[in-house]
Amino acid sequence: MSKASAGKTPWFDEASEAPMLVEYARKLDSFLDVVADGRVETKEIEEQEHRVVALMKEVEPLLSPEAHEKVTRLLCEVTAYDLMNAFYMAGKSRPLTKFRG
Repeated sequence: MSKASAGKTPWFDEASEAPMLVEYARKLDSFLDVVADGRVETKEIEEQEHRVVALMKEVEPLLSPEAHEKVTRLLCEVTAYDLMNAFYMAGKSRPLTKFRG
């Protein structure tokens, strides 16, 4: 991941202001290893959950109470976005007509 001048990985593209997190996620070794075969296994999801939990435990004590509440809200909003996107994609993959056998 590229670092901005302040030593932080930018969250937004400078020109478009689009979020960059998806681009970073697509470059993670853990993601590339999972999608290499085109399938996501239960074990791989569990391993990803363990990575997320470990990072949350590492970051949580570093946050002030105010920052903790904002990061909690951010994580919830990102999770809601991911769930909505999954539902949207699942809906797009359904046939447009009903089978009337």
